[in-house]
Amino acid sequence: MRHRLLALLPLGALALTGCGTPGPPEVTFFADGHAINAEPLIHCDVTVQKCEQSKDGAPKLKVRPGKPVQISVPSDVTETPWLVNVQYANAKGELQPVKQEVFTSGKQYAYTATTPAPDDQLLVVEIQQVGVATSVDATGKPNADAEGNPQLVARAVWSLQVQPG
Repeated sequence: MRHRLLALLPLGALALTGCGTPGPPEVTFFADGHAINAEPLIHCDVTVQKCEQSKDGAPKLKVRPGKPVQISVPSDVTETPWLVNVQYANAKGELQPVKQEVFTSGKQYAYTATTPAPDDQLLVVEIQQVGVATSVDATGKPNADAEGNPQLVARAVWSLQVQPG
């Protein structure tokens, strides 16, 4: 399993490890006193031409209703446009519309996913890193949104599957 549950250590307790080829960037999810580092489910080069897919699937954390999930992303991600998608259910268990927030400033290293009401339950928290590629139709014409902006393609995706706590 490539995602690792992190133990909270006192300052000065970290040891240096040997050098190696760096892997894809990891995102840290923290909730209800537990943290987990996650590699991307899929990670592509900036042009979205060469991609690697994780064999491990999305990590899971138990999170009680109404509790947030904090996210920390490395500079490899913050230096590019990235976004957060948050899926949750209300107290009746009904799925609510996905909340999305986009970051382009290069200064956003963390995000806290919350629900509107204290009895709502987070279900999925997903990070997407945007590449330079754009979505095209069958004829090769770029797809655009309602304002005429090109539809960008995610080059990496990290997802946390929340287990109700």
